[in-house]
Amino acid sequence: MDLFSRSWTALRTAVADIPDEDFERPSGCTGWLVRDLVCHLVIDAQDVLITLVTPAEAEPTVDAVTYWELVEPPTGEDPLDALIPRLAAAYGEPRWLKFHFDDVGSAAGRAAELADPAVRVSTRDEVLTVGDYLSAYVLEWTLHHLDLIAHLPSAAEPPAETLAAARASLEKIAGTPFPVSLSDTDALLIGTGRRTPTDGEKAVLGEVAAKLPLIIG
Repeated sequence: MDLFSRSWTALRTAVADIPDEDFERPSGCTGWLVRDLVCHLVIDAQDVLITLVTPAEAEPTVDAVTYWELVEPPTGEDPLDALIPRLAAAYGEPRWLKFHFDDVGSAAGRAAELADPAVRVSTRDEVLTVGDYLSAYVLEWTLHHLDLIAHLPSAAEPPAETLAAARASLEKIAGTPFPVSLSDTDALLIGTGRRTPTDGEKAVLGEVAAKLPLIIG
């Protein structure tokens, strides 16, 4: 839960520090501007709030790793993905989007801190403990932090400890570790298809390269 708070706080801070003019820059999410990604994060924060108040009595069906499913790369045809840019544009000035994100994001952060990690909750037709749910989102927040700053070289990077935790989660999803010669950031970007590996990196990855990219959803 501590890593959830660190990754979420770092991401929220990064959004707050983005100059208004940079909201029109591309993000690391294909087809989305920075403003679109921040709008998506508003919805993510709402999902956290909803899940934390949706208790379940059944036995857990997934954990922090199996919560994520491997999916096909986005095509832009998903109705929600297509809706996000329109919602983001509707805010008009970046300050209103920042305000809404900070408002909902702060509430999600407080709810996570107050939640009992042993309690079971339900989301996406699955059951898991709060602890596992929040641990799963360390990967989500860290990847989206990297997406946020993909074309903002002066922006702050995710904390080292959350990068390491996100890498460990992705390696469990892959069922194999990535080469130690790859930094945590490079492992996450290459592992999820956010960056194409160089020829040298492909050689280092060896058989692992055949499993990539891992598109999670």
